Amino acid sequence: MKKIFLTMIALLCMTTAFAKNEAAAPEATNVAAYDLNININRLSDALNLTNDQKEAVENIYNMFNTEMSYATQYSSSEREIMVKRAIDTDVKHMSYVLNDEQMSKYMAILNATIKNRGIIK
Repeated sequence: MKKIFLTMIALLCMTTAFAKNEAAAPEATNVAAYDLNININRLSDALNLTNDQKEAVENIYNMFNTEMSYATQYSSSEREIMVKRAIDTDVKHMSYVLNDEQMSKYMAILNATIKNRGIIK
């Protein structure tokens, strides 16, 4: 009888622990959506970048990813402002490095990534 009672308490504790983690998942997923780590080599291939452009794009993208991760630390209204500012800055800097054809491809990739992550609806 004592073993059954202890087993029931152990199951109850484990169930509570799992349920607690389930409640925290949506918030963690929301923050994870702002982590936009991408493969720079694949982006380089998609945009047909030269070596100099690839280095510049990587630096700009690292700065953009850092700004996006900072945005997760703020409330939702401030986060929207910071995300829009980060996107505008990224597009501005990329326009200095990329030609018109590359820029249009980059904008398509960026828009698809942001919409797929649910960052901007």
